[in-house]
This record gives sequence, structure tokens and C-alpha cells, in this order.
Amino acid sequence: MSALLLALLVVALLPYLAKIPVAKAMHQLGGYDNHHPRAQQAKLEGLGQRATGAHYNSFEALQLFLAALLSCVIAGNYDGVMQGLAWGFVSCRVGYILLYLMDKALLRSMVWSIGVGCLVTMMVRAVLTVSG
Repeated sequence: MSALLLALLVVALLPYLAKIPVAKAMHQLGGYDNHHPRAQQAKLEGLGQRATGAHYNSFEALQLFLAALLSCVIAGNYDGVMQGLAWGFVSCRVGYILLYLMDKALLRSMVWSIGVGCLVTMMVRAVLTVSG
């Protein structure tokens, strides 16, 4: 279970790590506007705009990861396969962010799909554990 909790910690930190290039781009756009950061982010282009997308998508992905992790807890299934799937998702999320920043849209979408597949597999395995 500790491997799953460590994966949760990493996934929870990723939105904040993805924010670093956003903040840098905002600073280059006349200084970080802490009064209206979302309005300033809407003006970003190129890398800054992609970094903003990666930042927000990381929060969205966290919700699905939490659902998959909760499924594991409810089912009482913390086996090596579940841990591997969770860390597979973490790897996909890191790759997703990097590919987003590098503007590799097709690869990014493929990595996103694999990551979601890991989570769906975790949830299906949890259901099968409870049903079986």
C-alpha cells in the first residue's frame, strides 16, 4: 500500500510542478499578476499556453487517479499489479507534461490514453476483486 500512497503523493504534486513554466512565462509577460493570474494566463502563447494546459490537466487527472486509488482501498487489493498500474499512470503523467511542453500533440494524446487505461484497469480489477 505504501507504493500506492507514494504514487498519490507524486500525482498530487504534479500540478504544482507543471505550474513552474507557467509562472515563468507569466513573469516574462510583464511580471506575475497575482491579482488576476487566470486573465494573464489566458494571454500566454506558445510554451506558456501549453504549460497552462498541462497544469490544469494535471488537476483533472488527479481526480481520476483518486477514484482508481479509492477503488483499490475499497476492494482491499494493493497487489503488485495495482502498484504497477499506479506507477504506470505516474510515468504517463510525467511524459504527458513533458510532451505537452515540447508540443508533441499526437504522442501526448497517446500517452494520455495509456495513462487513463492504467486507471480504468485498476478500477476494473478492483470490481473483479470484490465480485470474485
